[in-house]
Amino acid sequence: MVKNNALLMSFLAAGLTLLPAYGDAQTPTPSSATAAPARTTTRTATARWNEQDYKLGPGDKLRVEVYKQEQLSQSVQVRPDGKITLPFIGDVPAAGSTSLELRDTLSTSLKEYVQNPVVTVIVQEAVAAQISIIGEIGSPGIQVLNGSTTVLQALARAGGLREFADKGKIRILRQNGTRTDTIPFDYRKALKGEIEPVYLQPGDTIVVP
Repeated sequence: MVKNNALLMSFLAAGLTLLPAYGDAQTPTPSSATAAPARTTTRTATARWNEQDYKLGPGDKLRVEVYKQEQLSQSVQVRPDGKITLPFIGDVPAAGSTSLELRDTLSTSLKEYVQNPVVTVIVQEAVAAQISIIGEIGSPGIQVLNGSTTVLQALARAGGLREFADKGKIRILRQNGTRTDTIPFDYRKALKGEIEPVYLQPGDTIVVP
């Protein structure tokens, strides 16, 4: 008994934890008090808008190229109903798809008419890639994103901040499925280069209090 007590004390002195036998081990249950994951992350705010991930929308202008098939290569615009029209295959849903997804859809549809079709879809003008700027800004309104755009660039295009704008409490509202994420933005720190550039995504709203 003394020997066992001595062994136990040596374990405790070494900072070791005695584990239960394998057959008695239980999977720990997550505590209900565990904090919920943050609604926004640094990566969410600083990630560039990748045009390949862009979801097409009504008004977007596209160029569809079918290799060695000039009669099938067309410049088209996504209609208000979300579709485009091409020879042979007719109406094709485009809104809500990325350019790569639409390419795959067109390739599948054209197999009936062309052997091993090679299709490329180019977004020439992303009209649906819009952001909104509201509040204490020179020219509030809507902008169309032309590639990667930072918050500073968008604010500059909108005429800059008004005199009484709260530069430290600007925020970006971003739809993430059924919820809206809020991304804080400190204008003063951004001007000094003290924070990483914050890139906008289609559908973002910049609020300048």
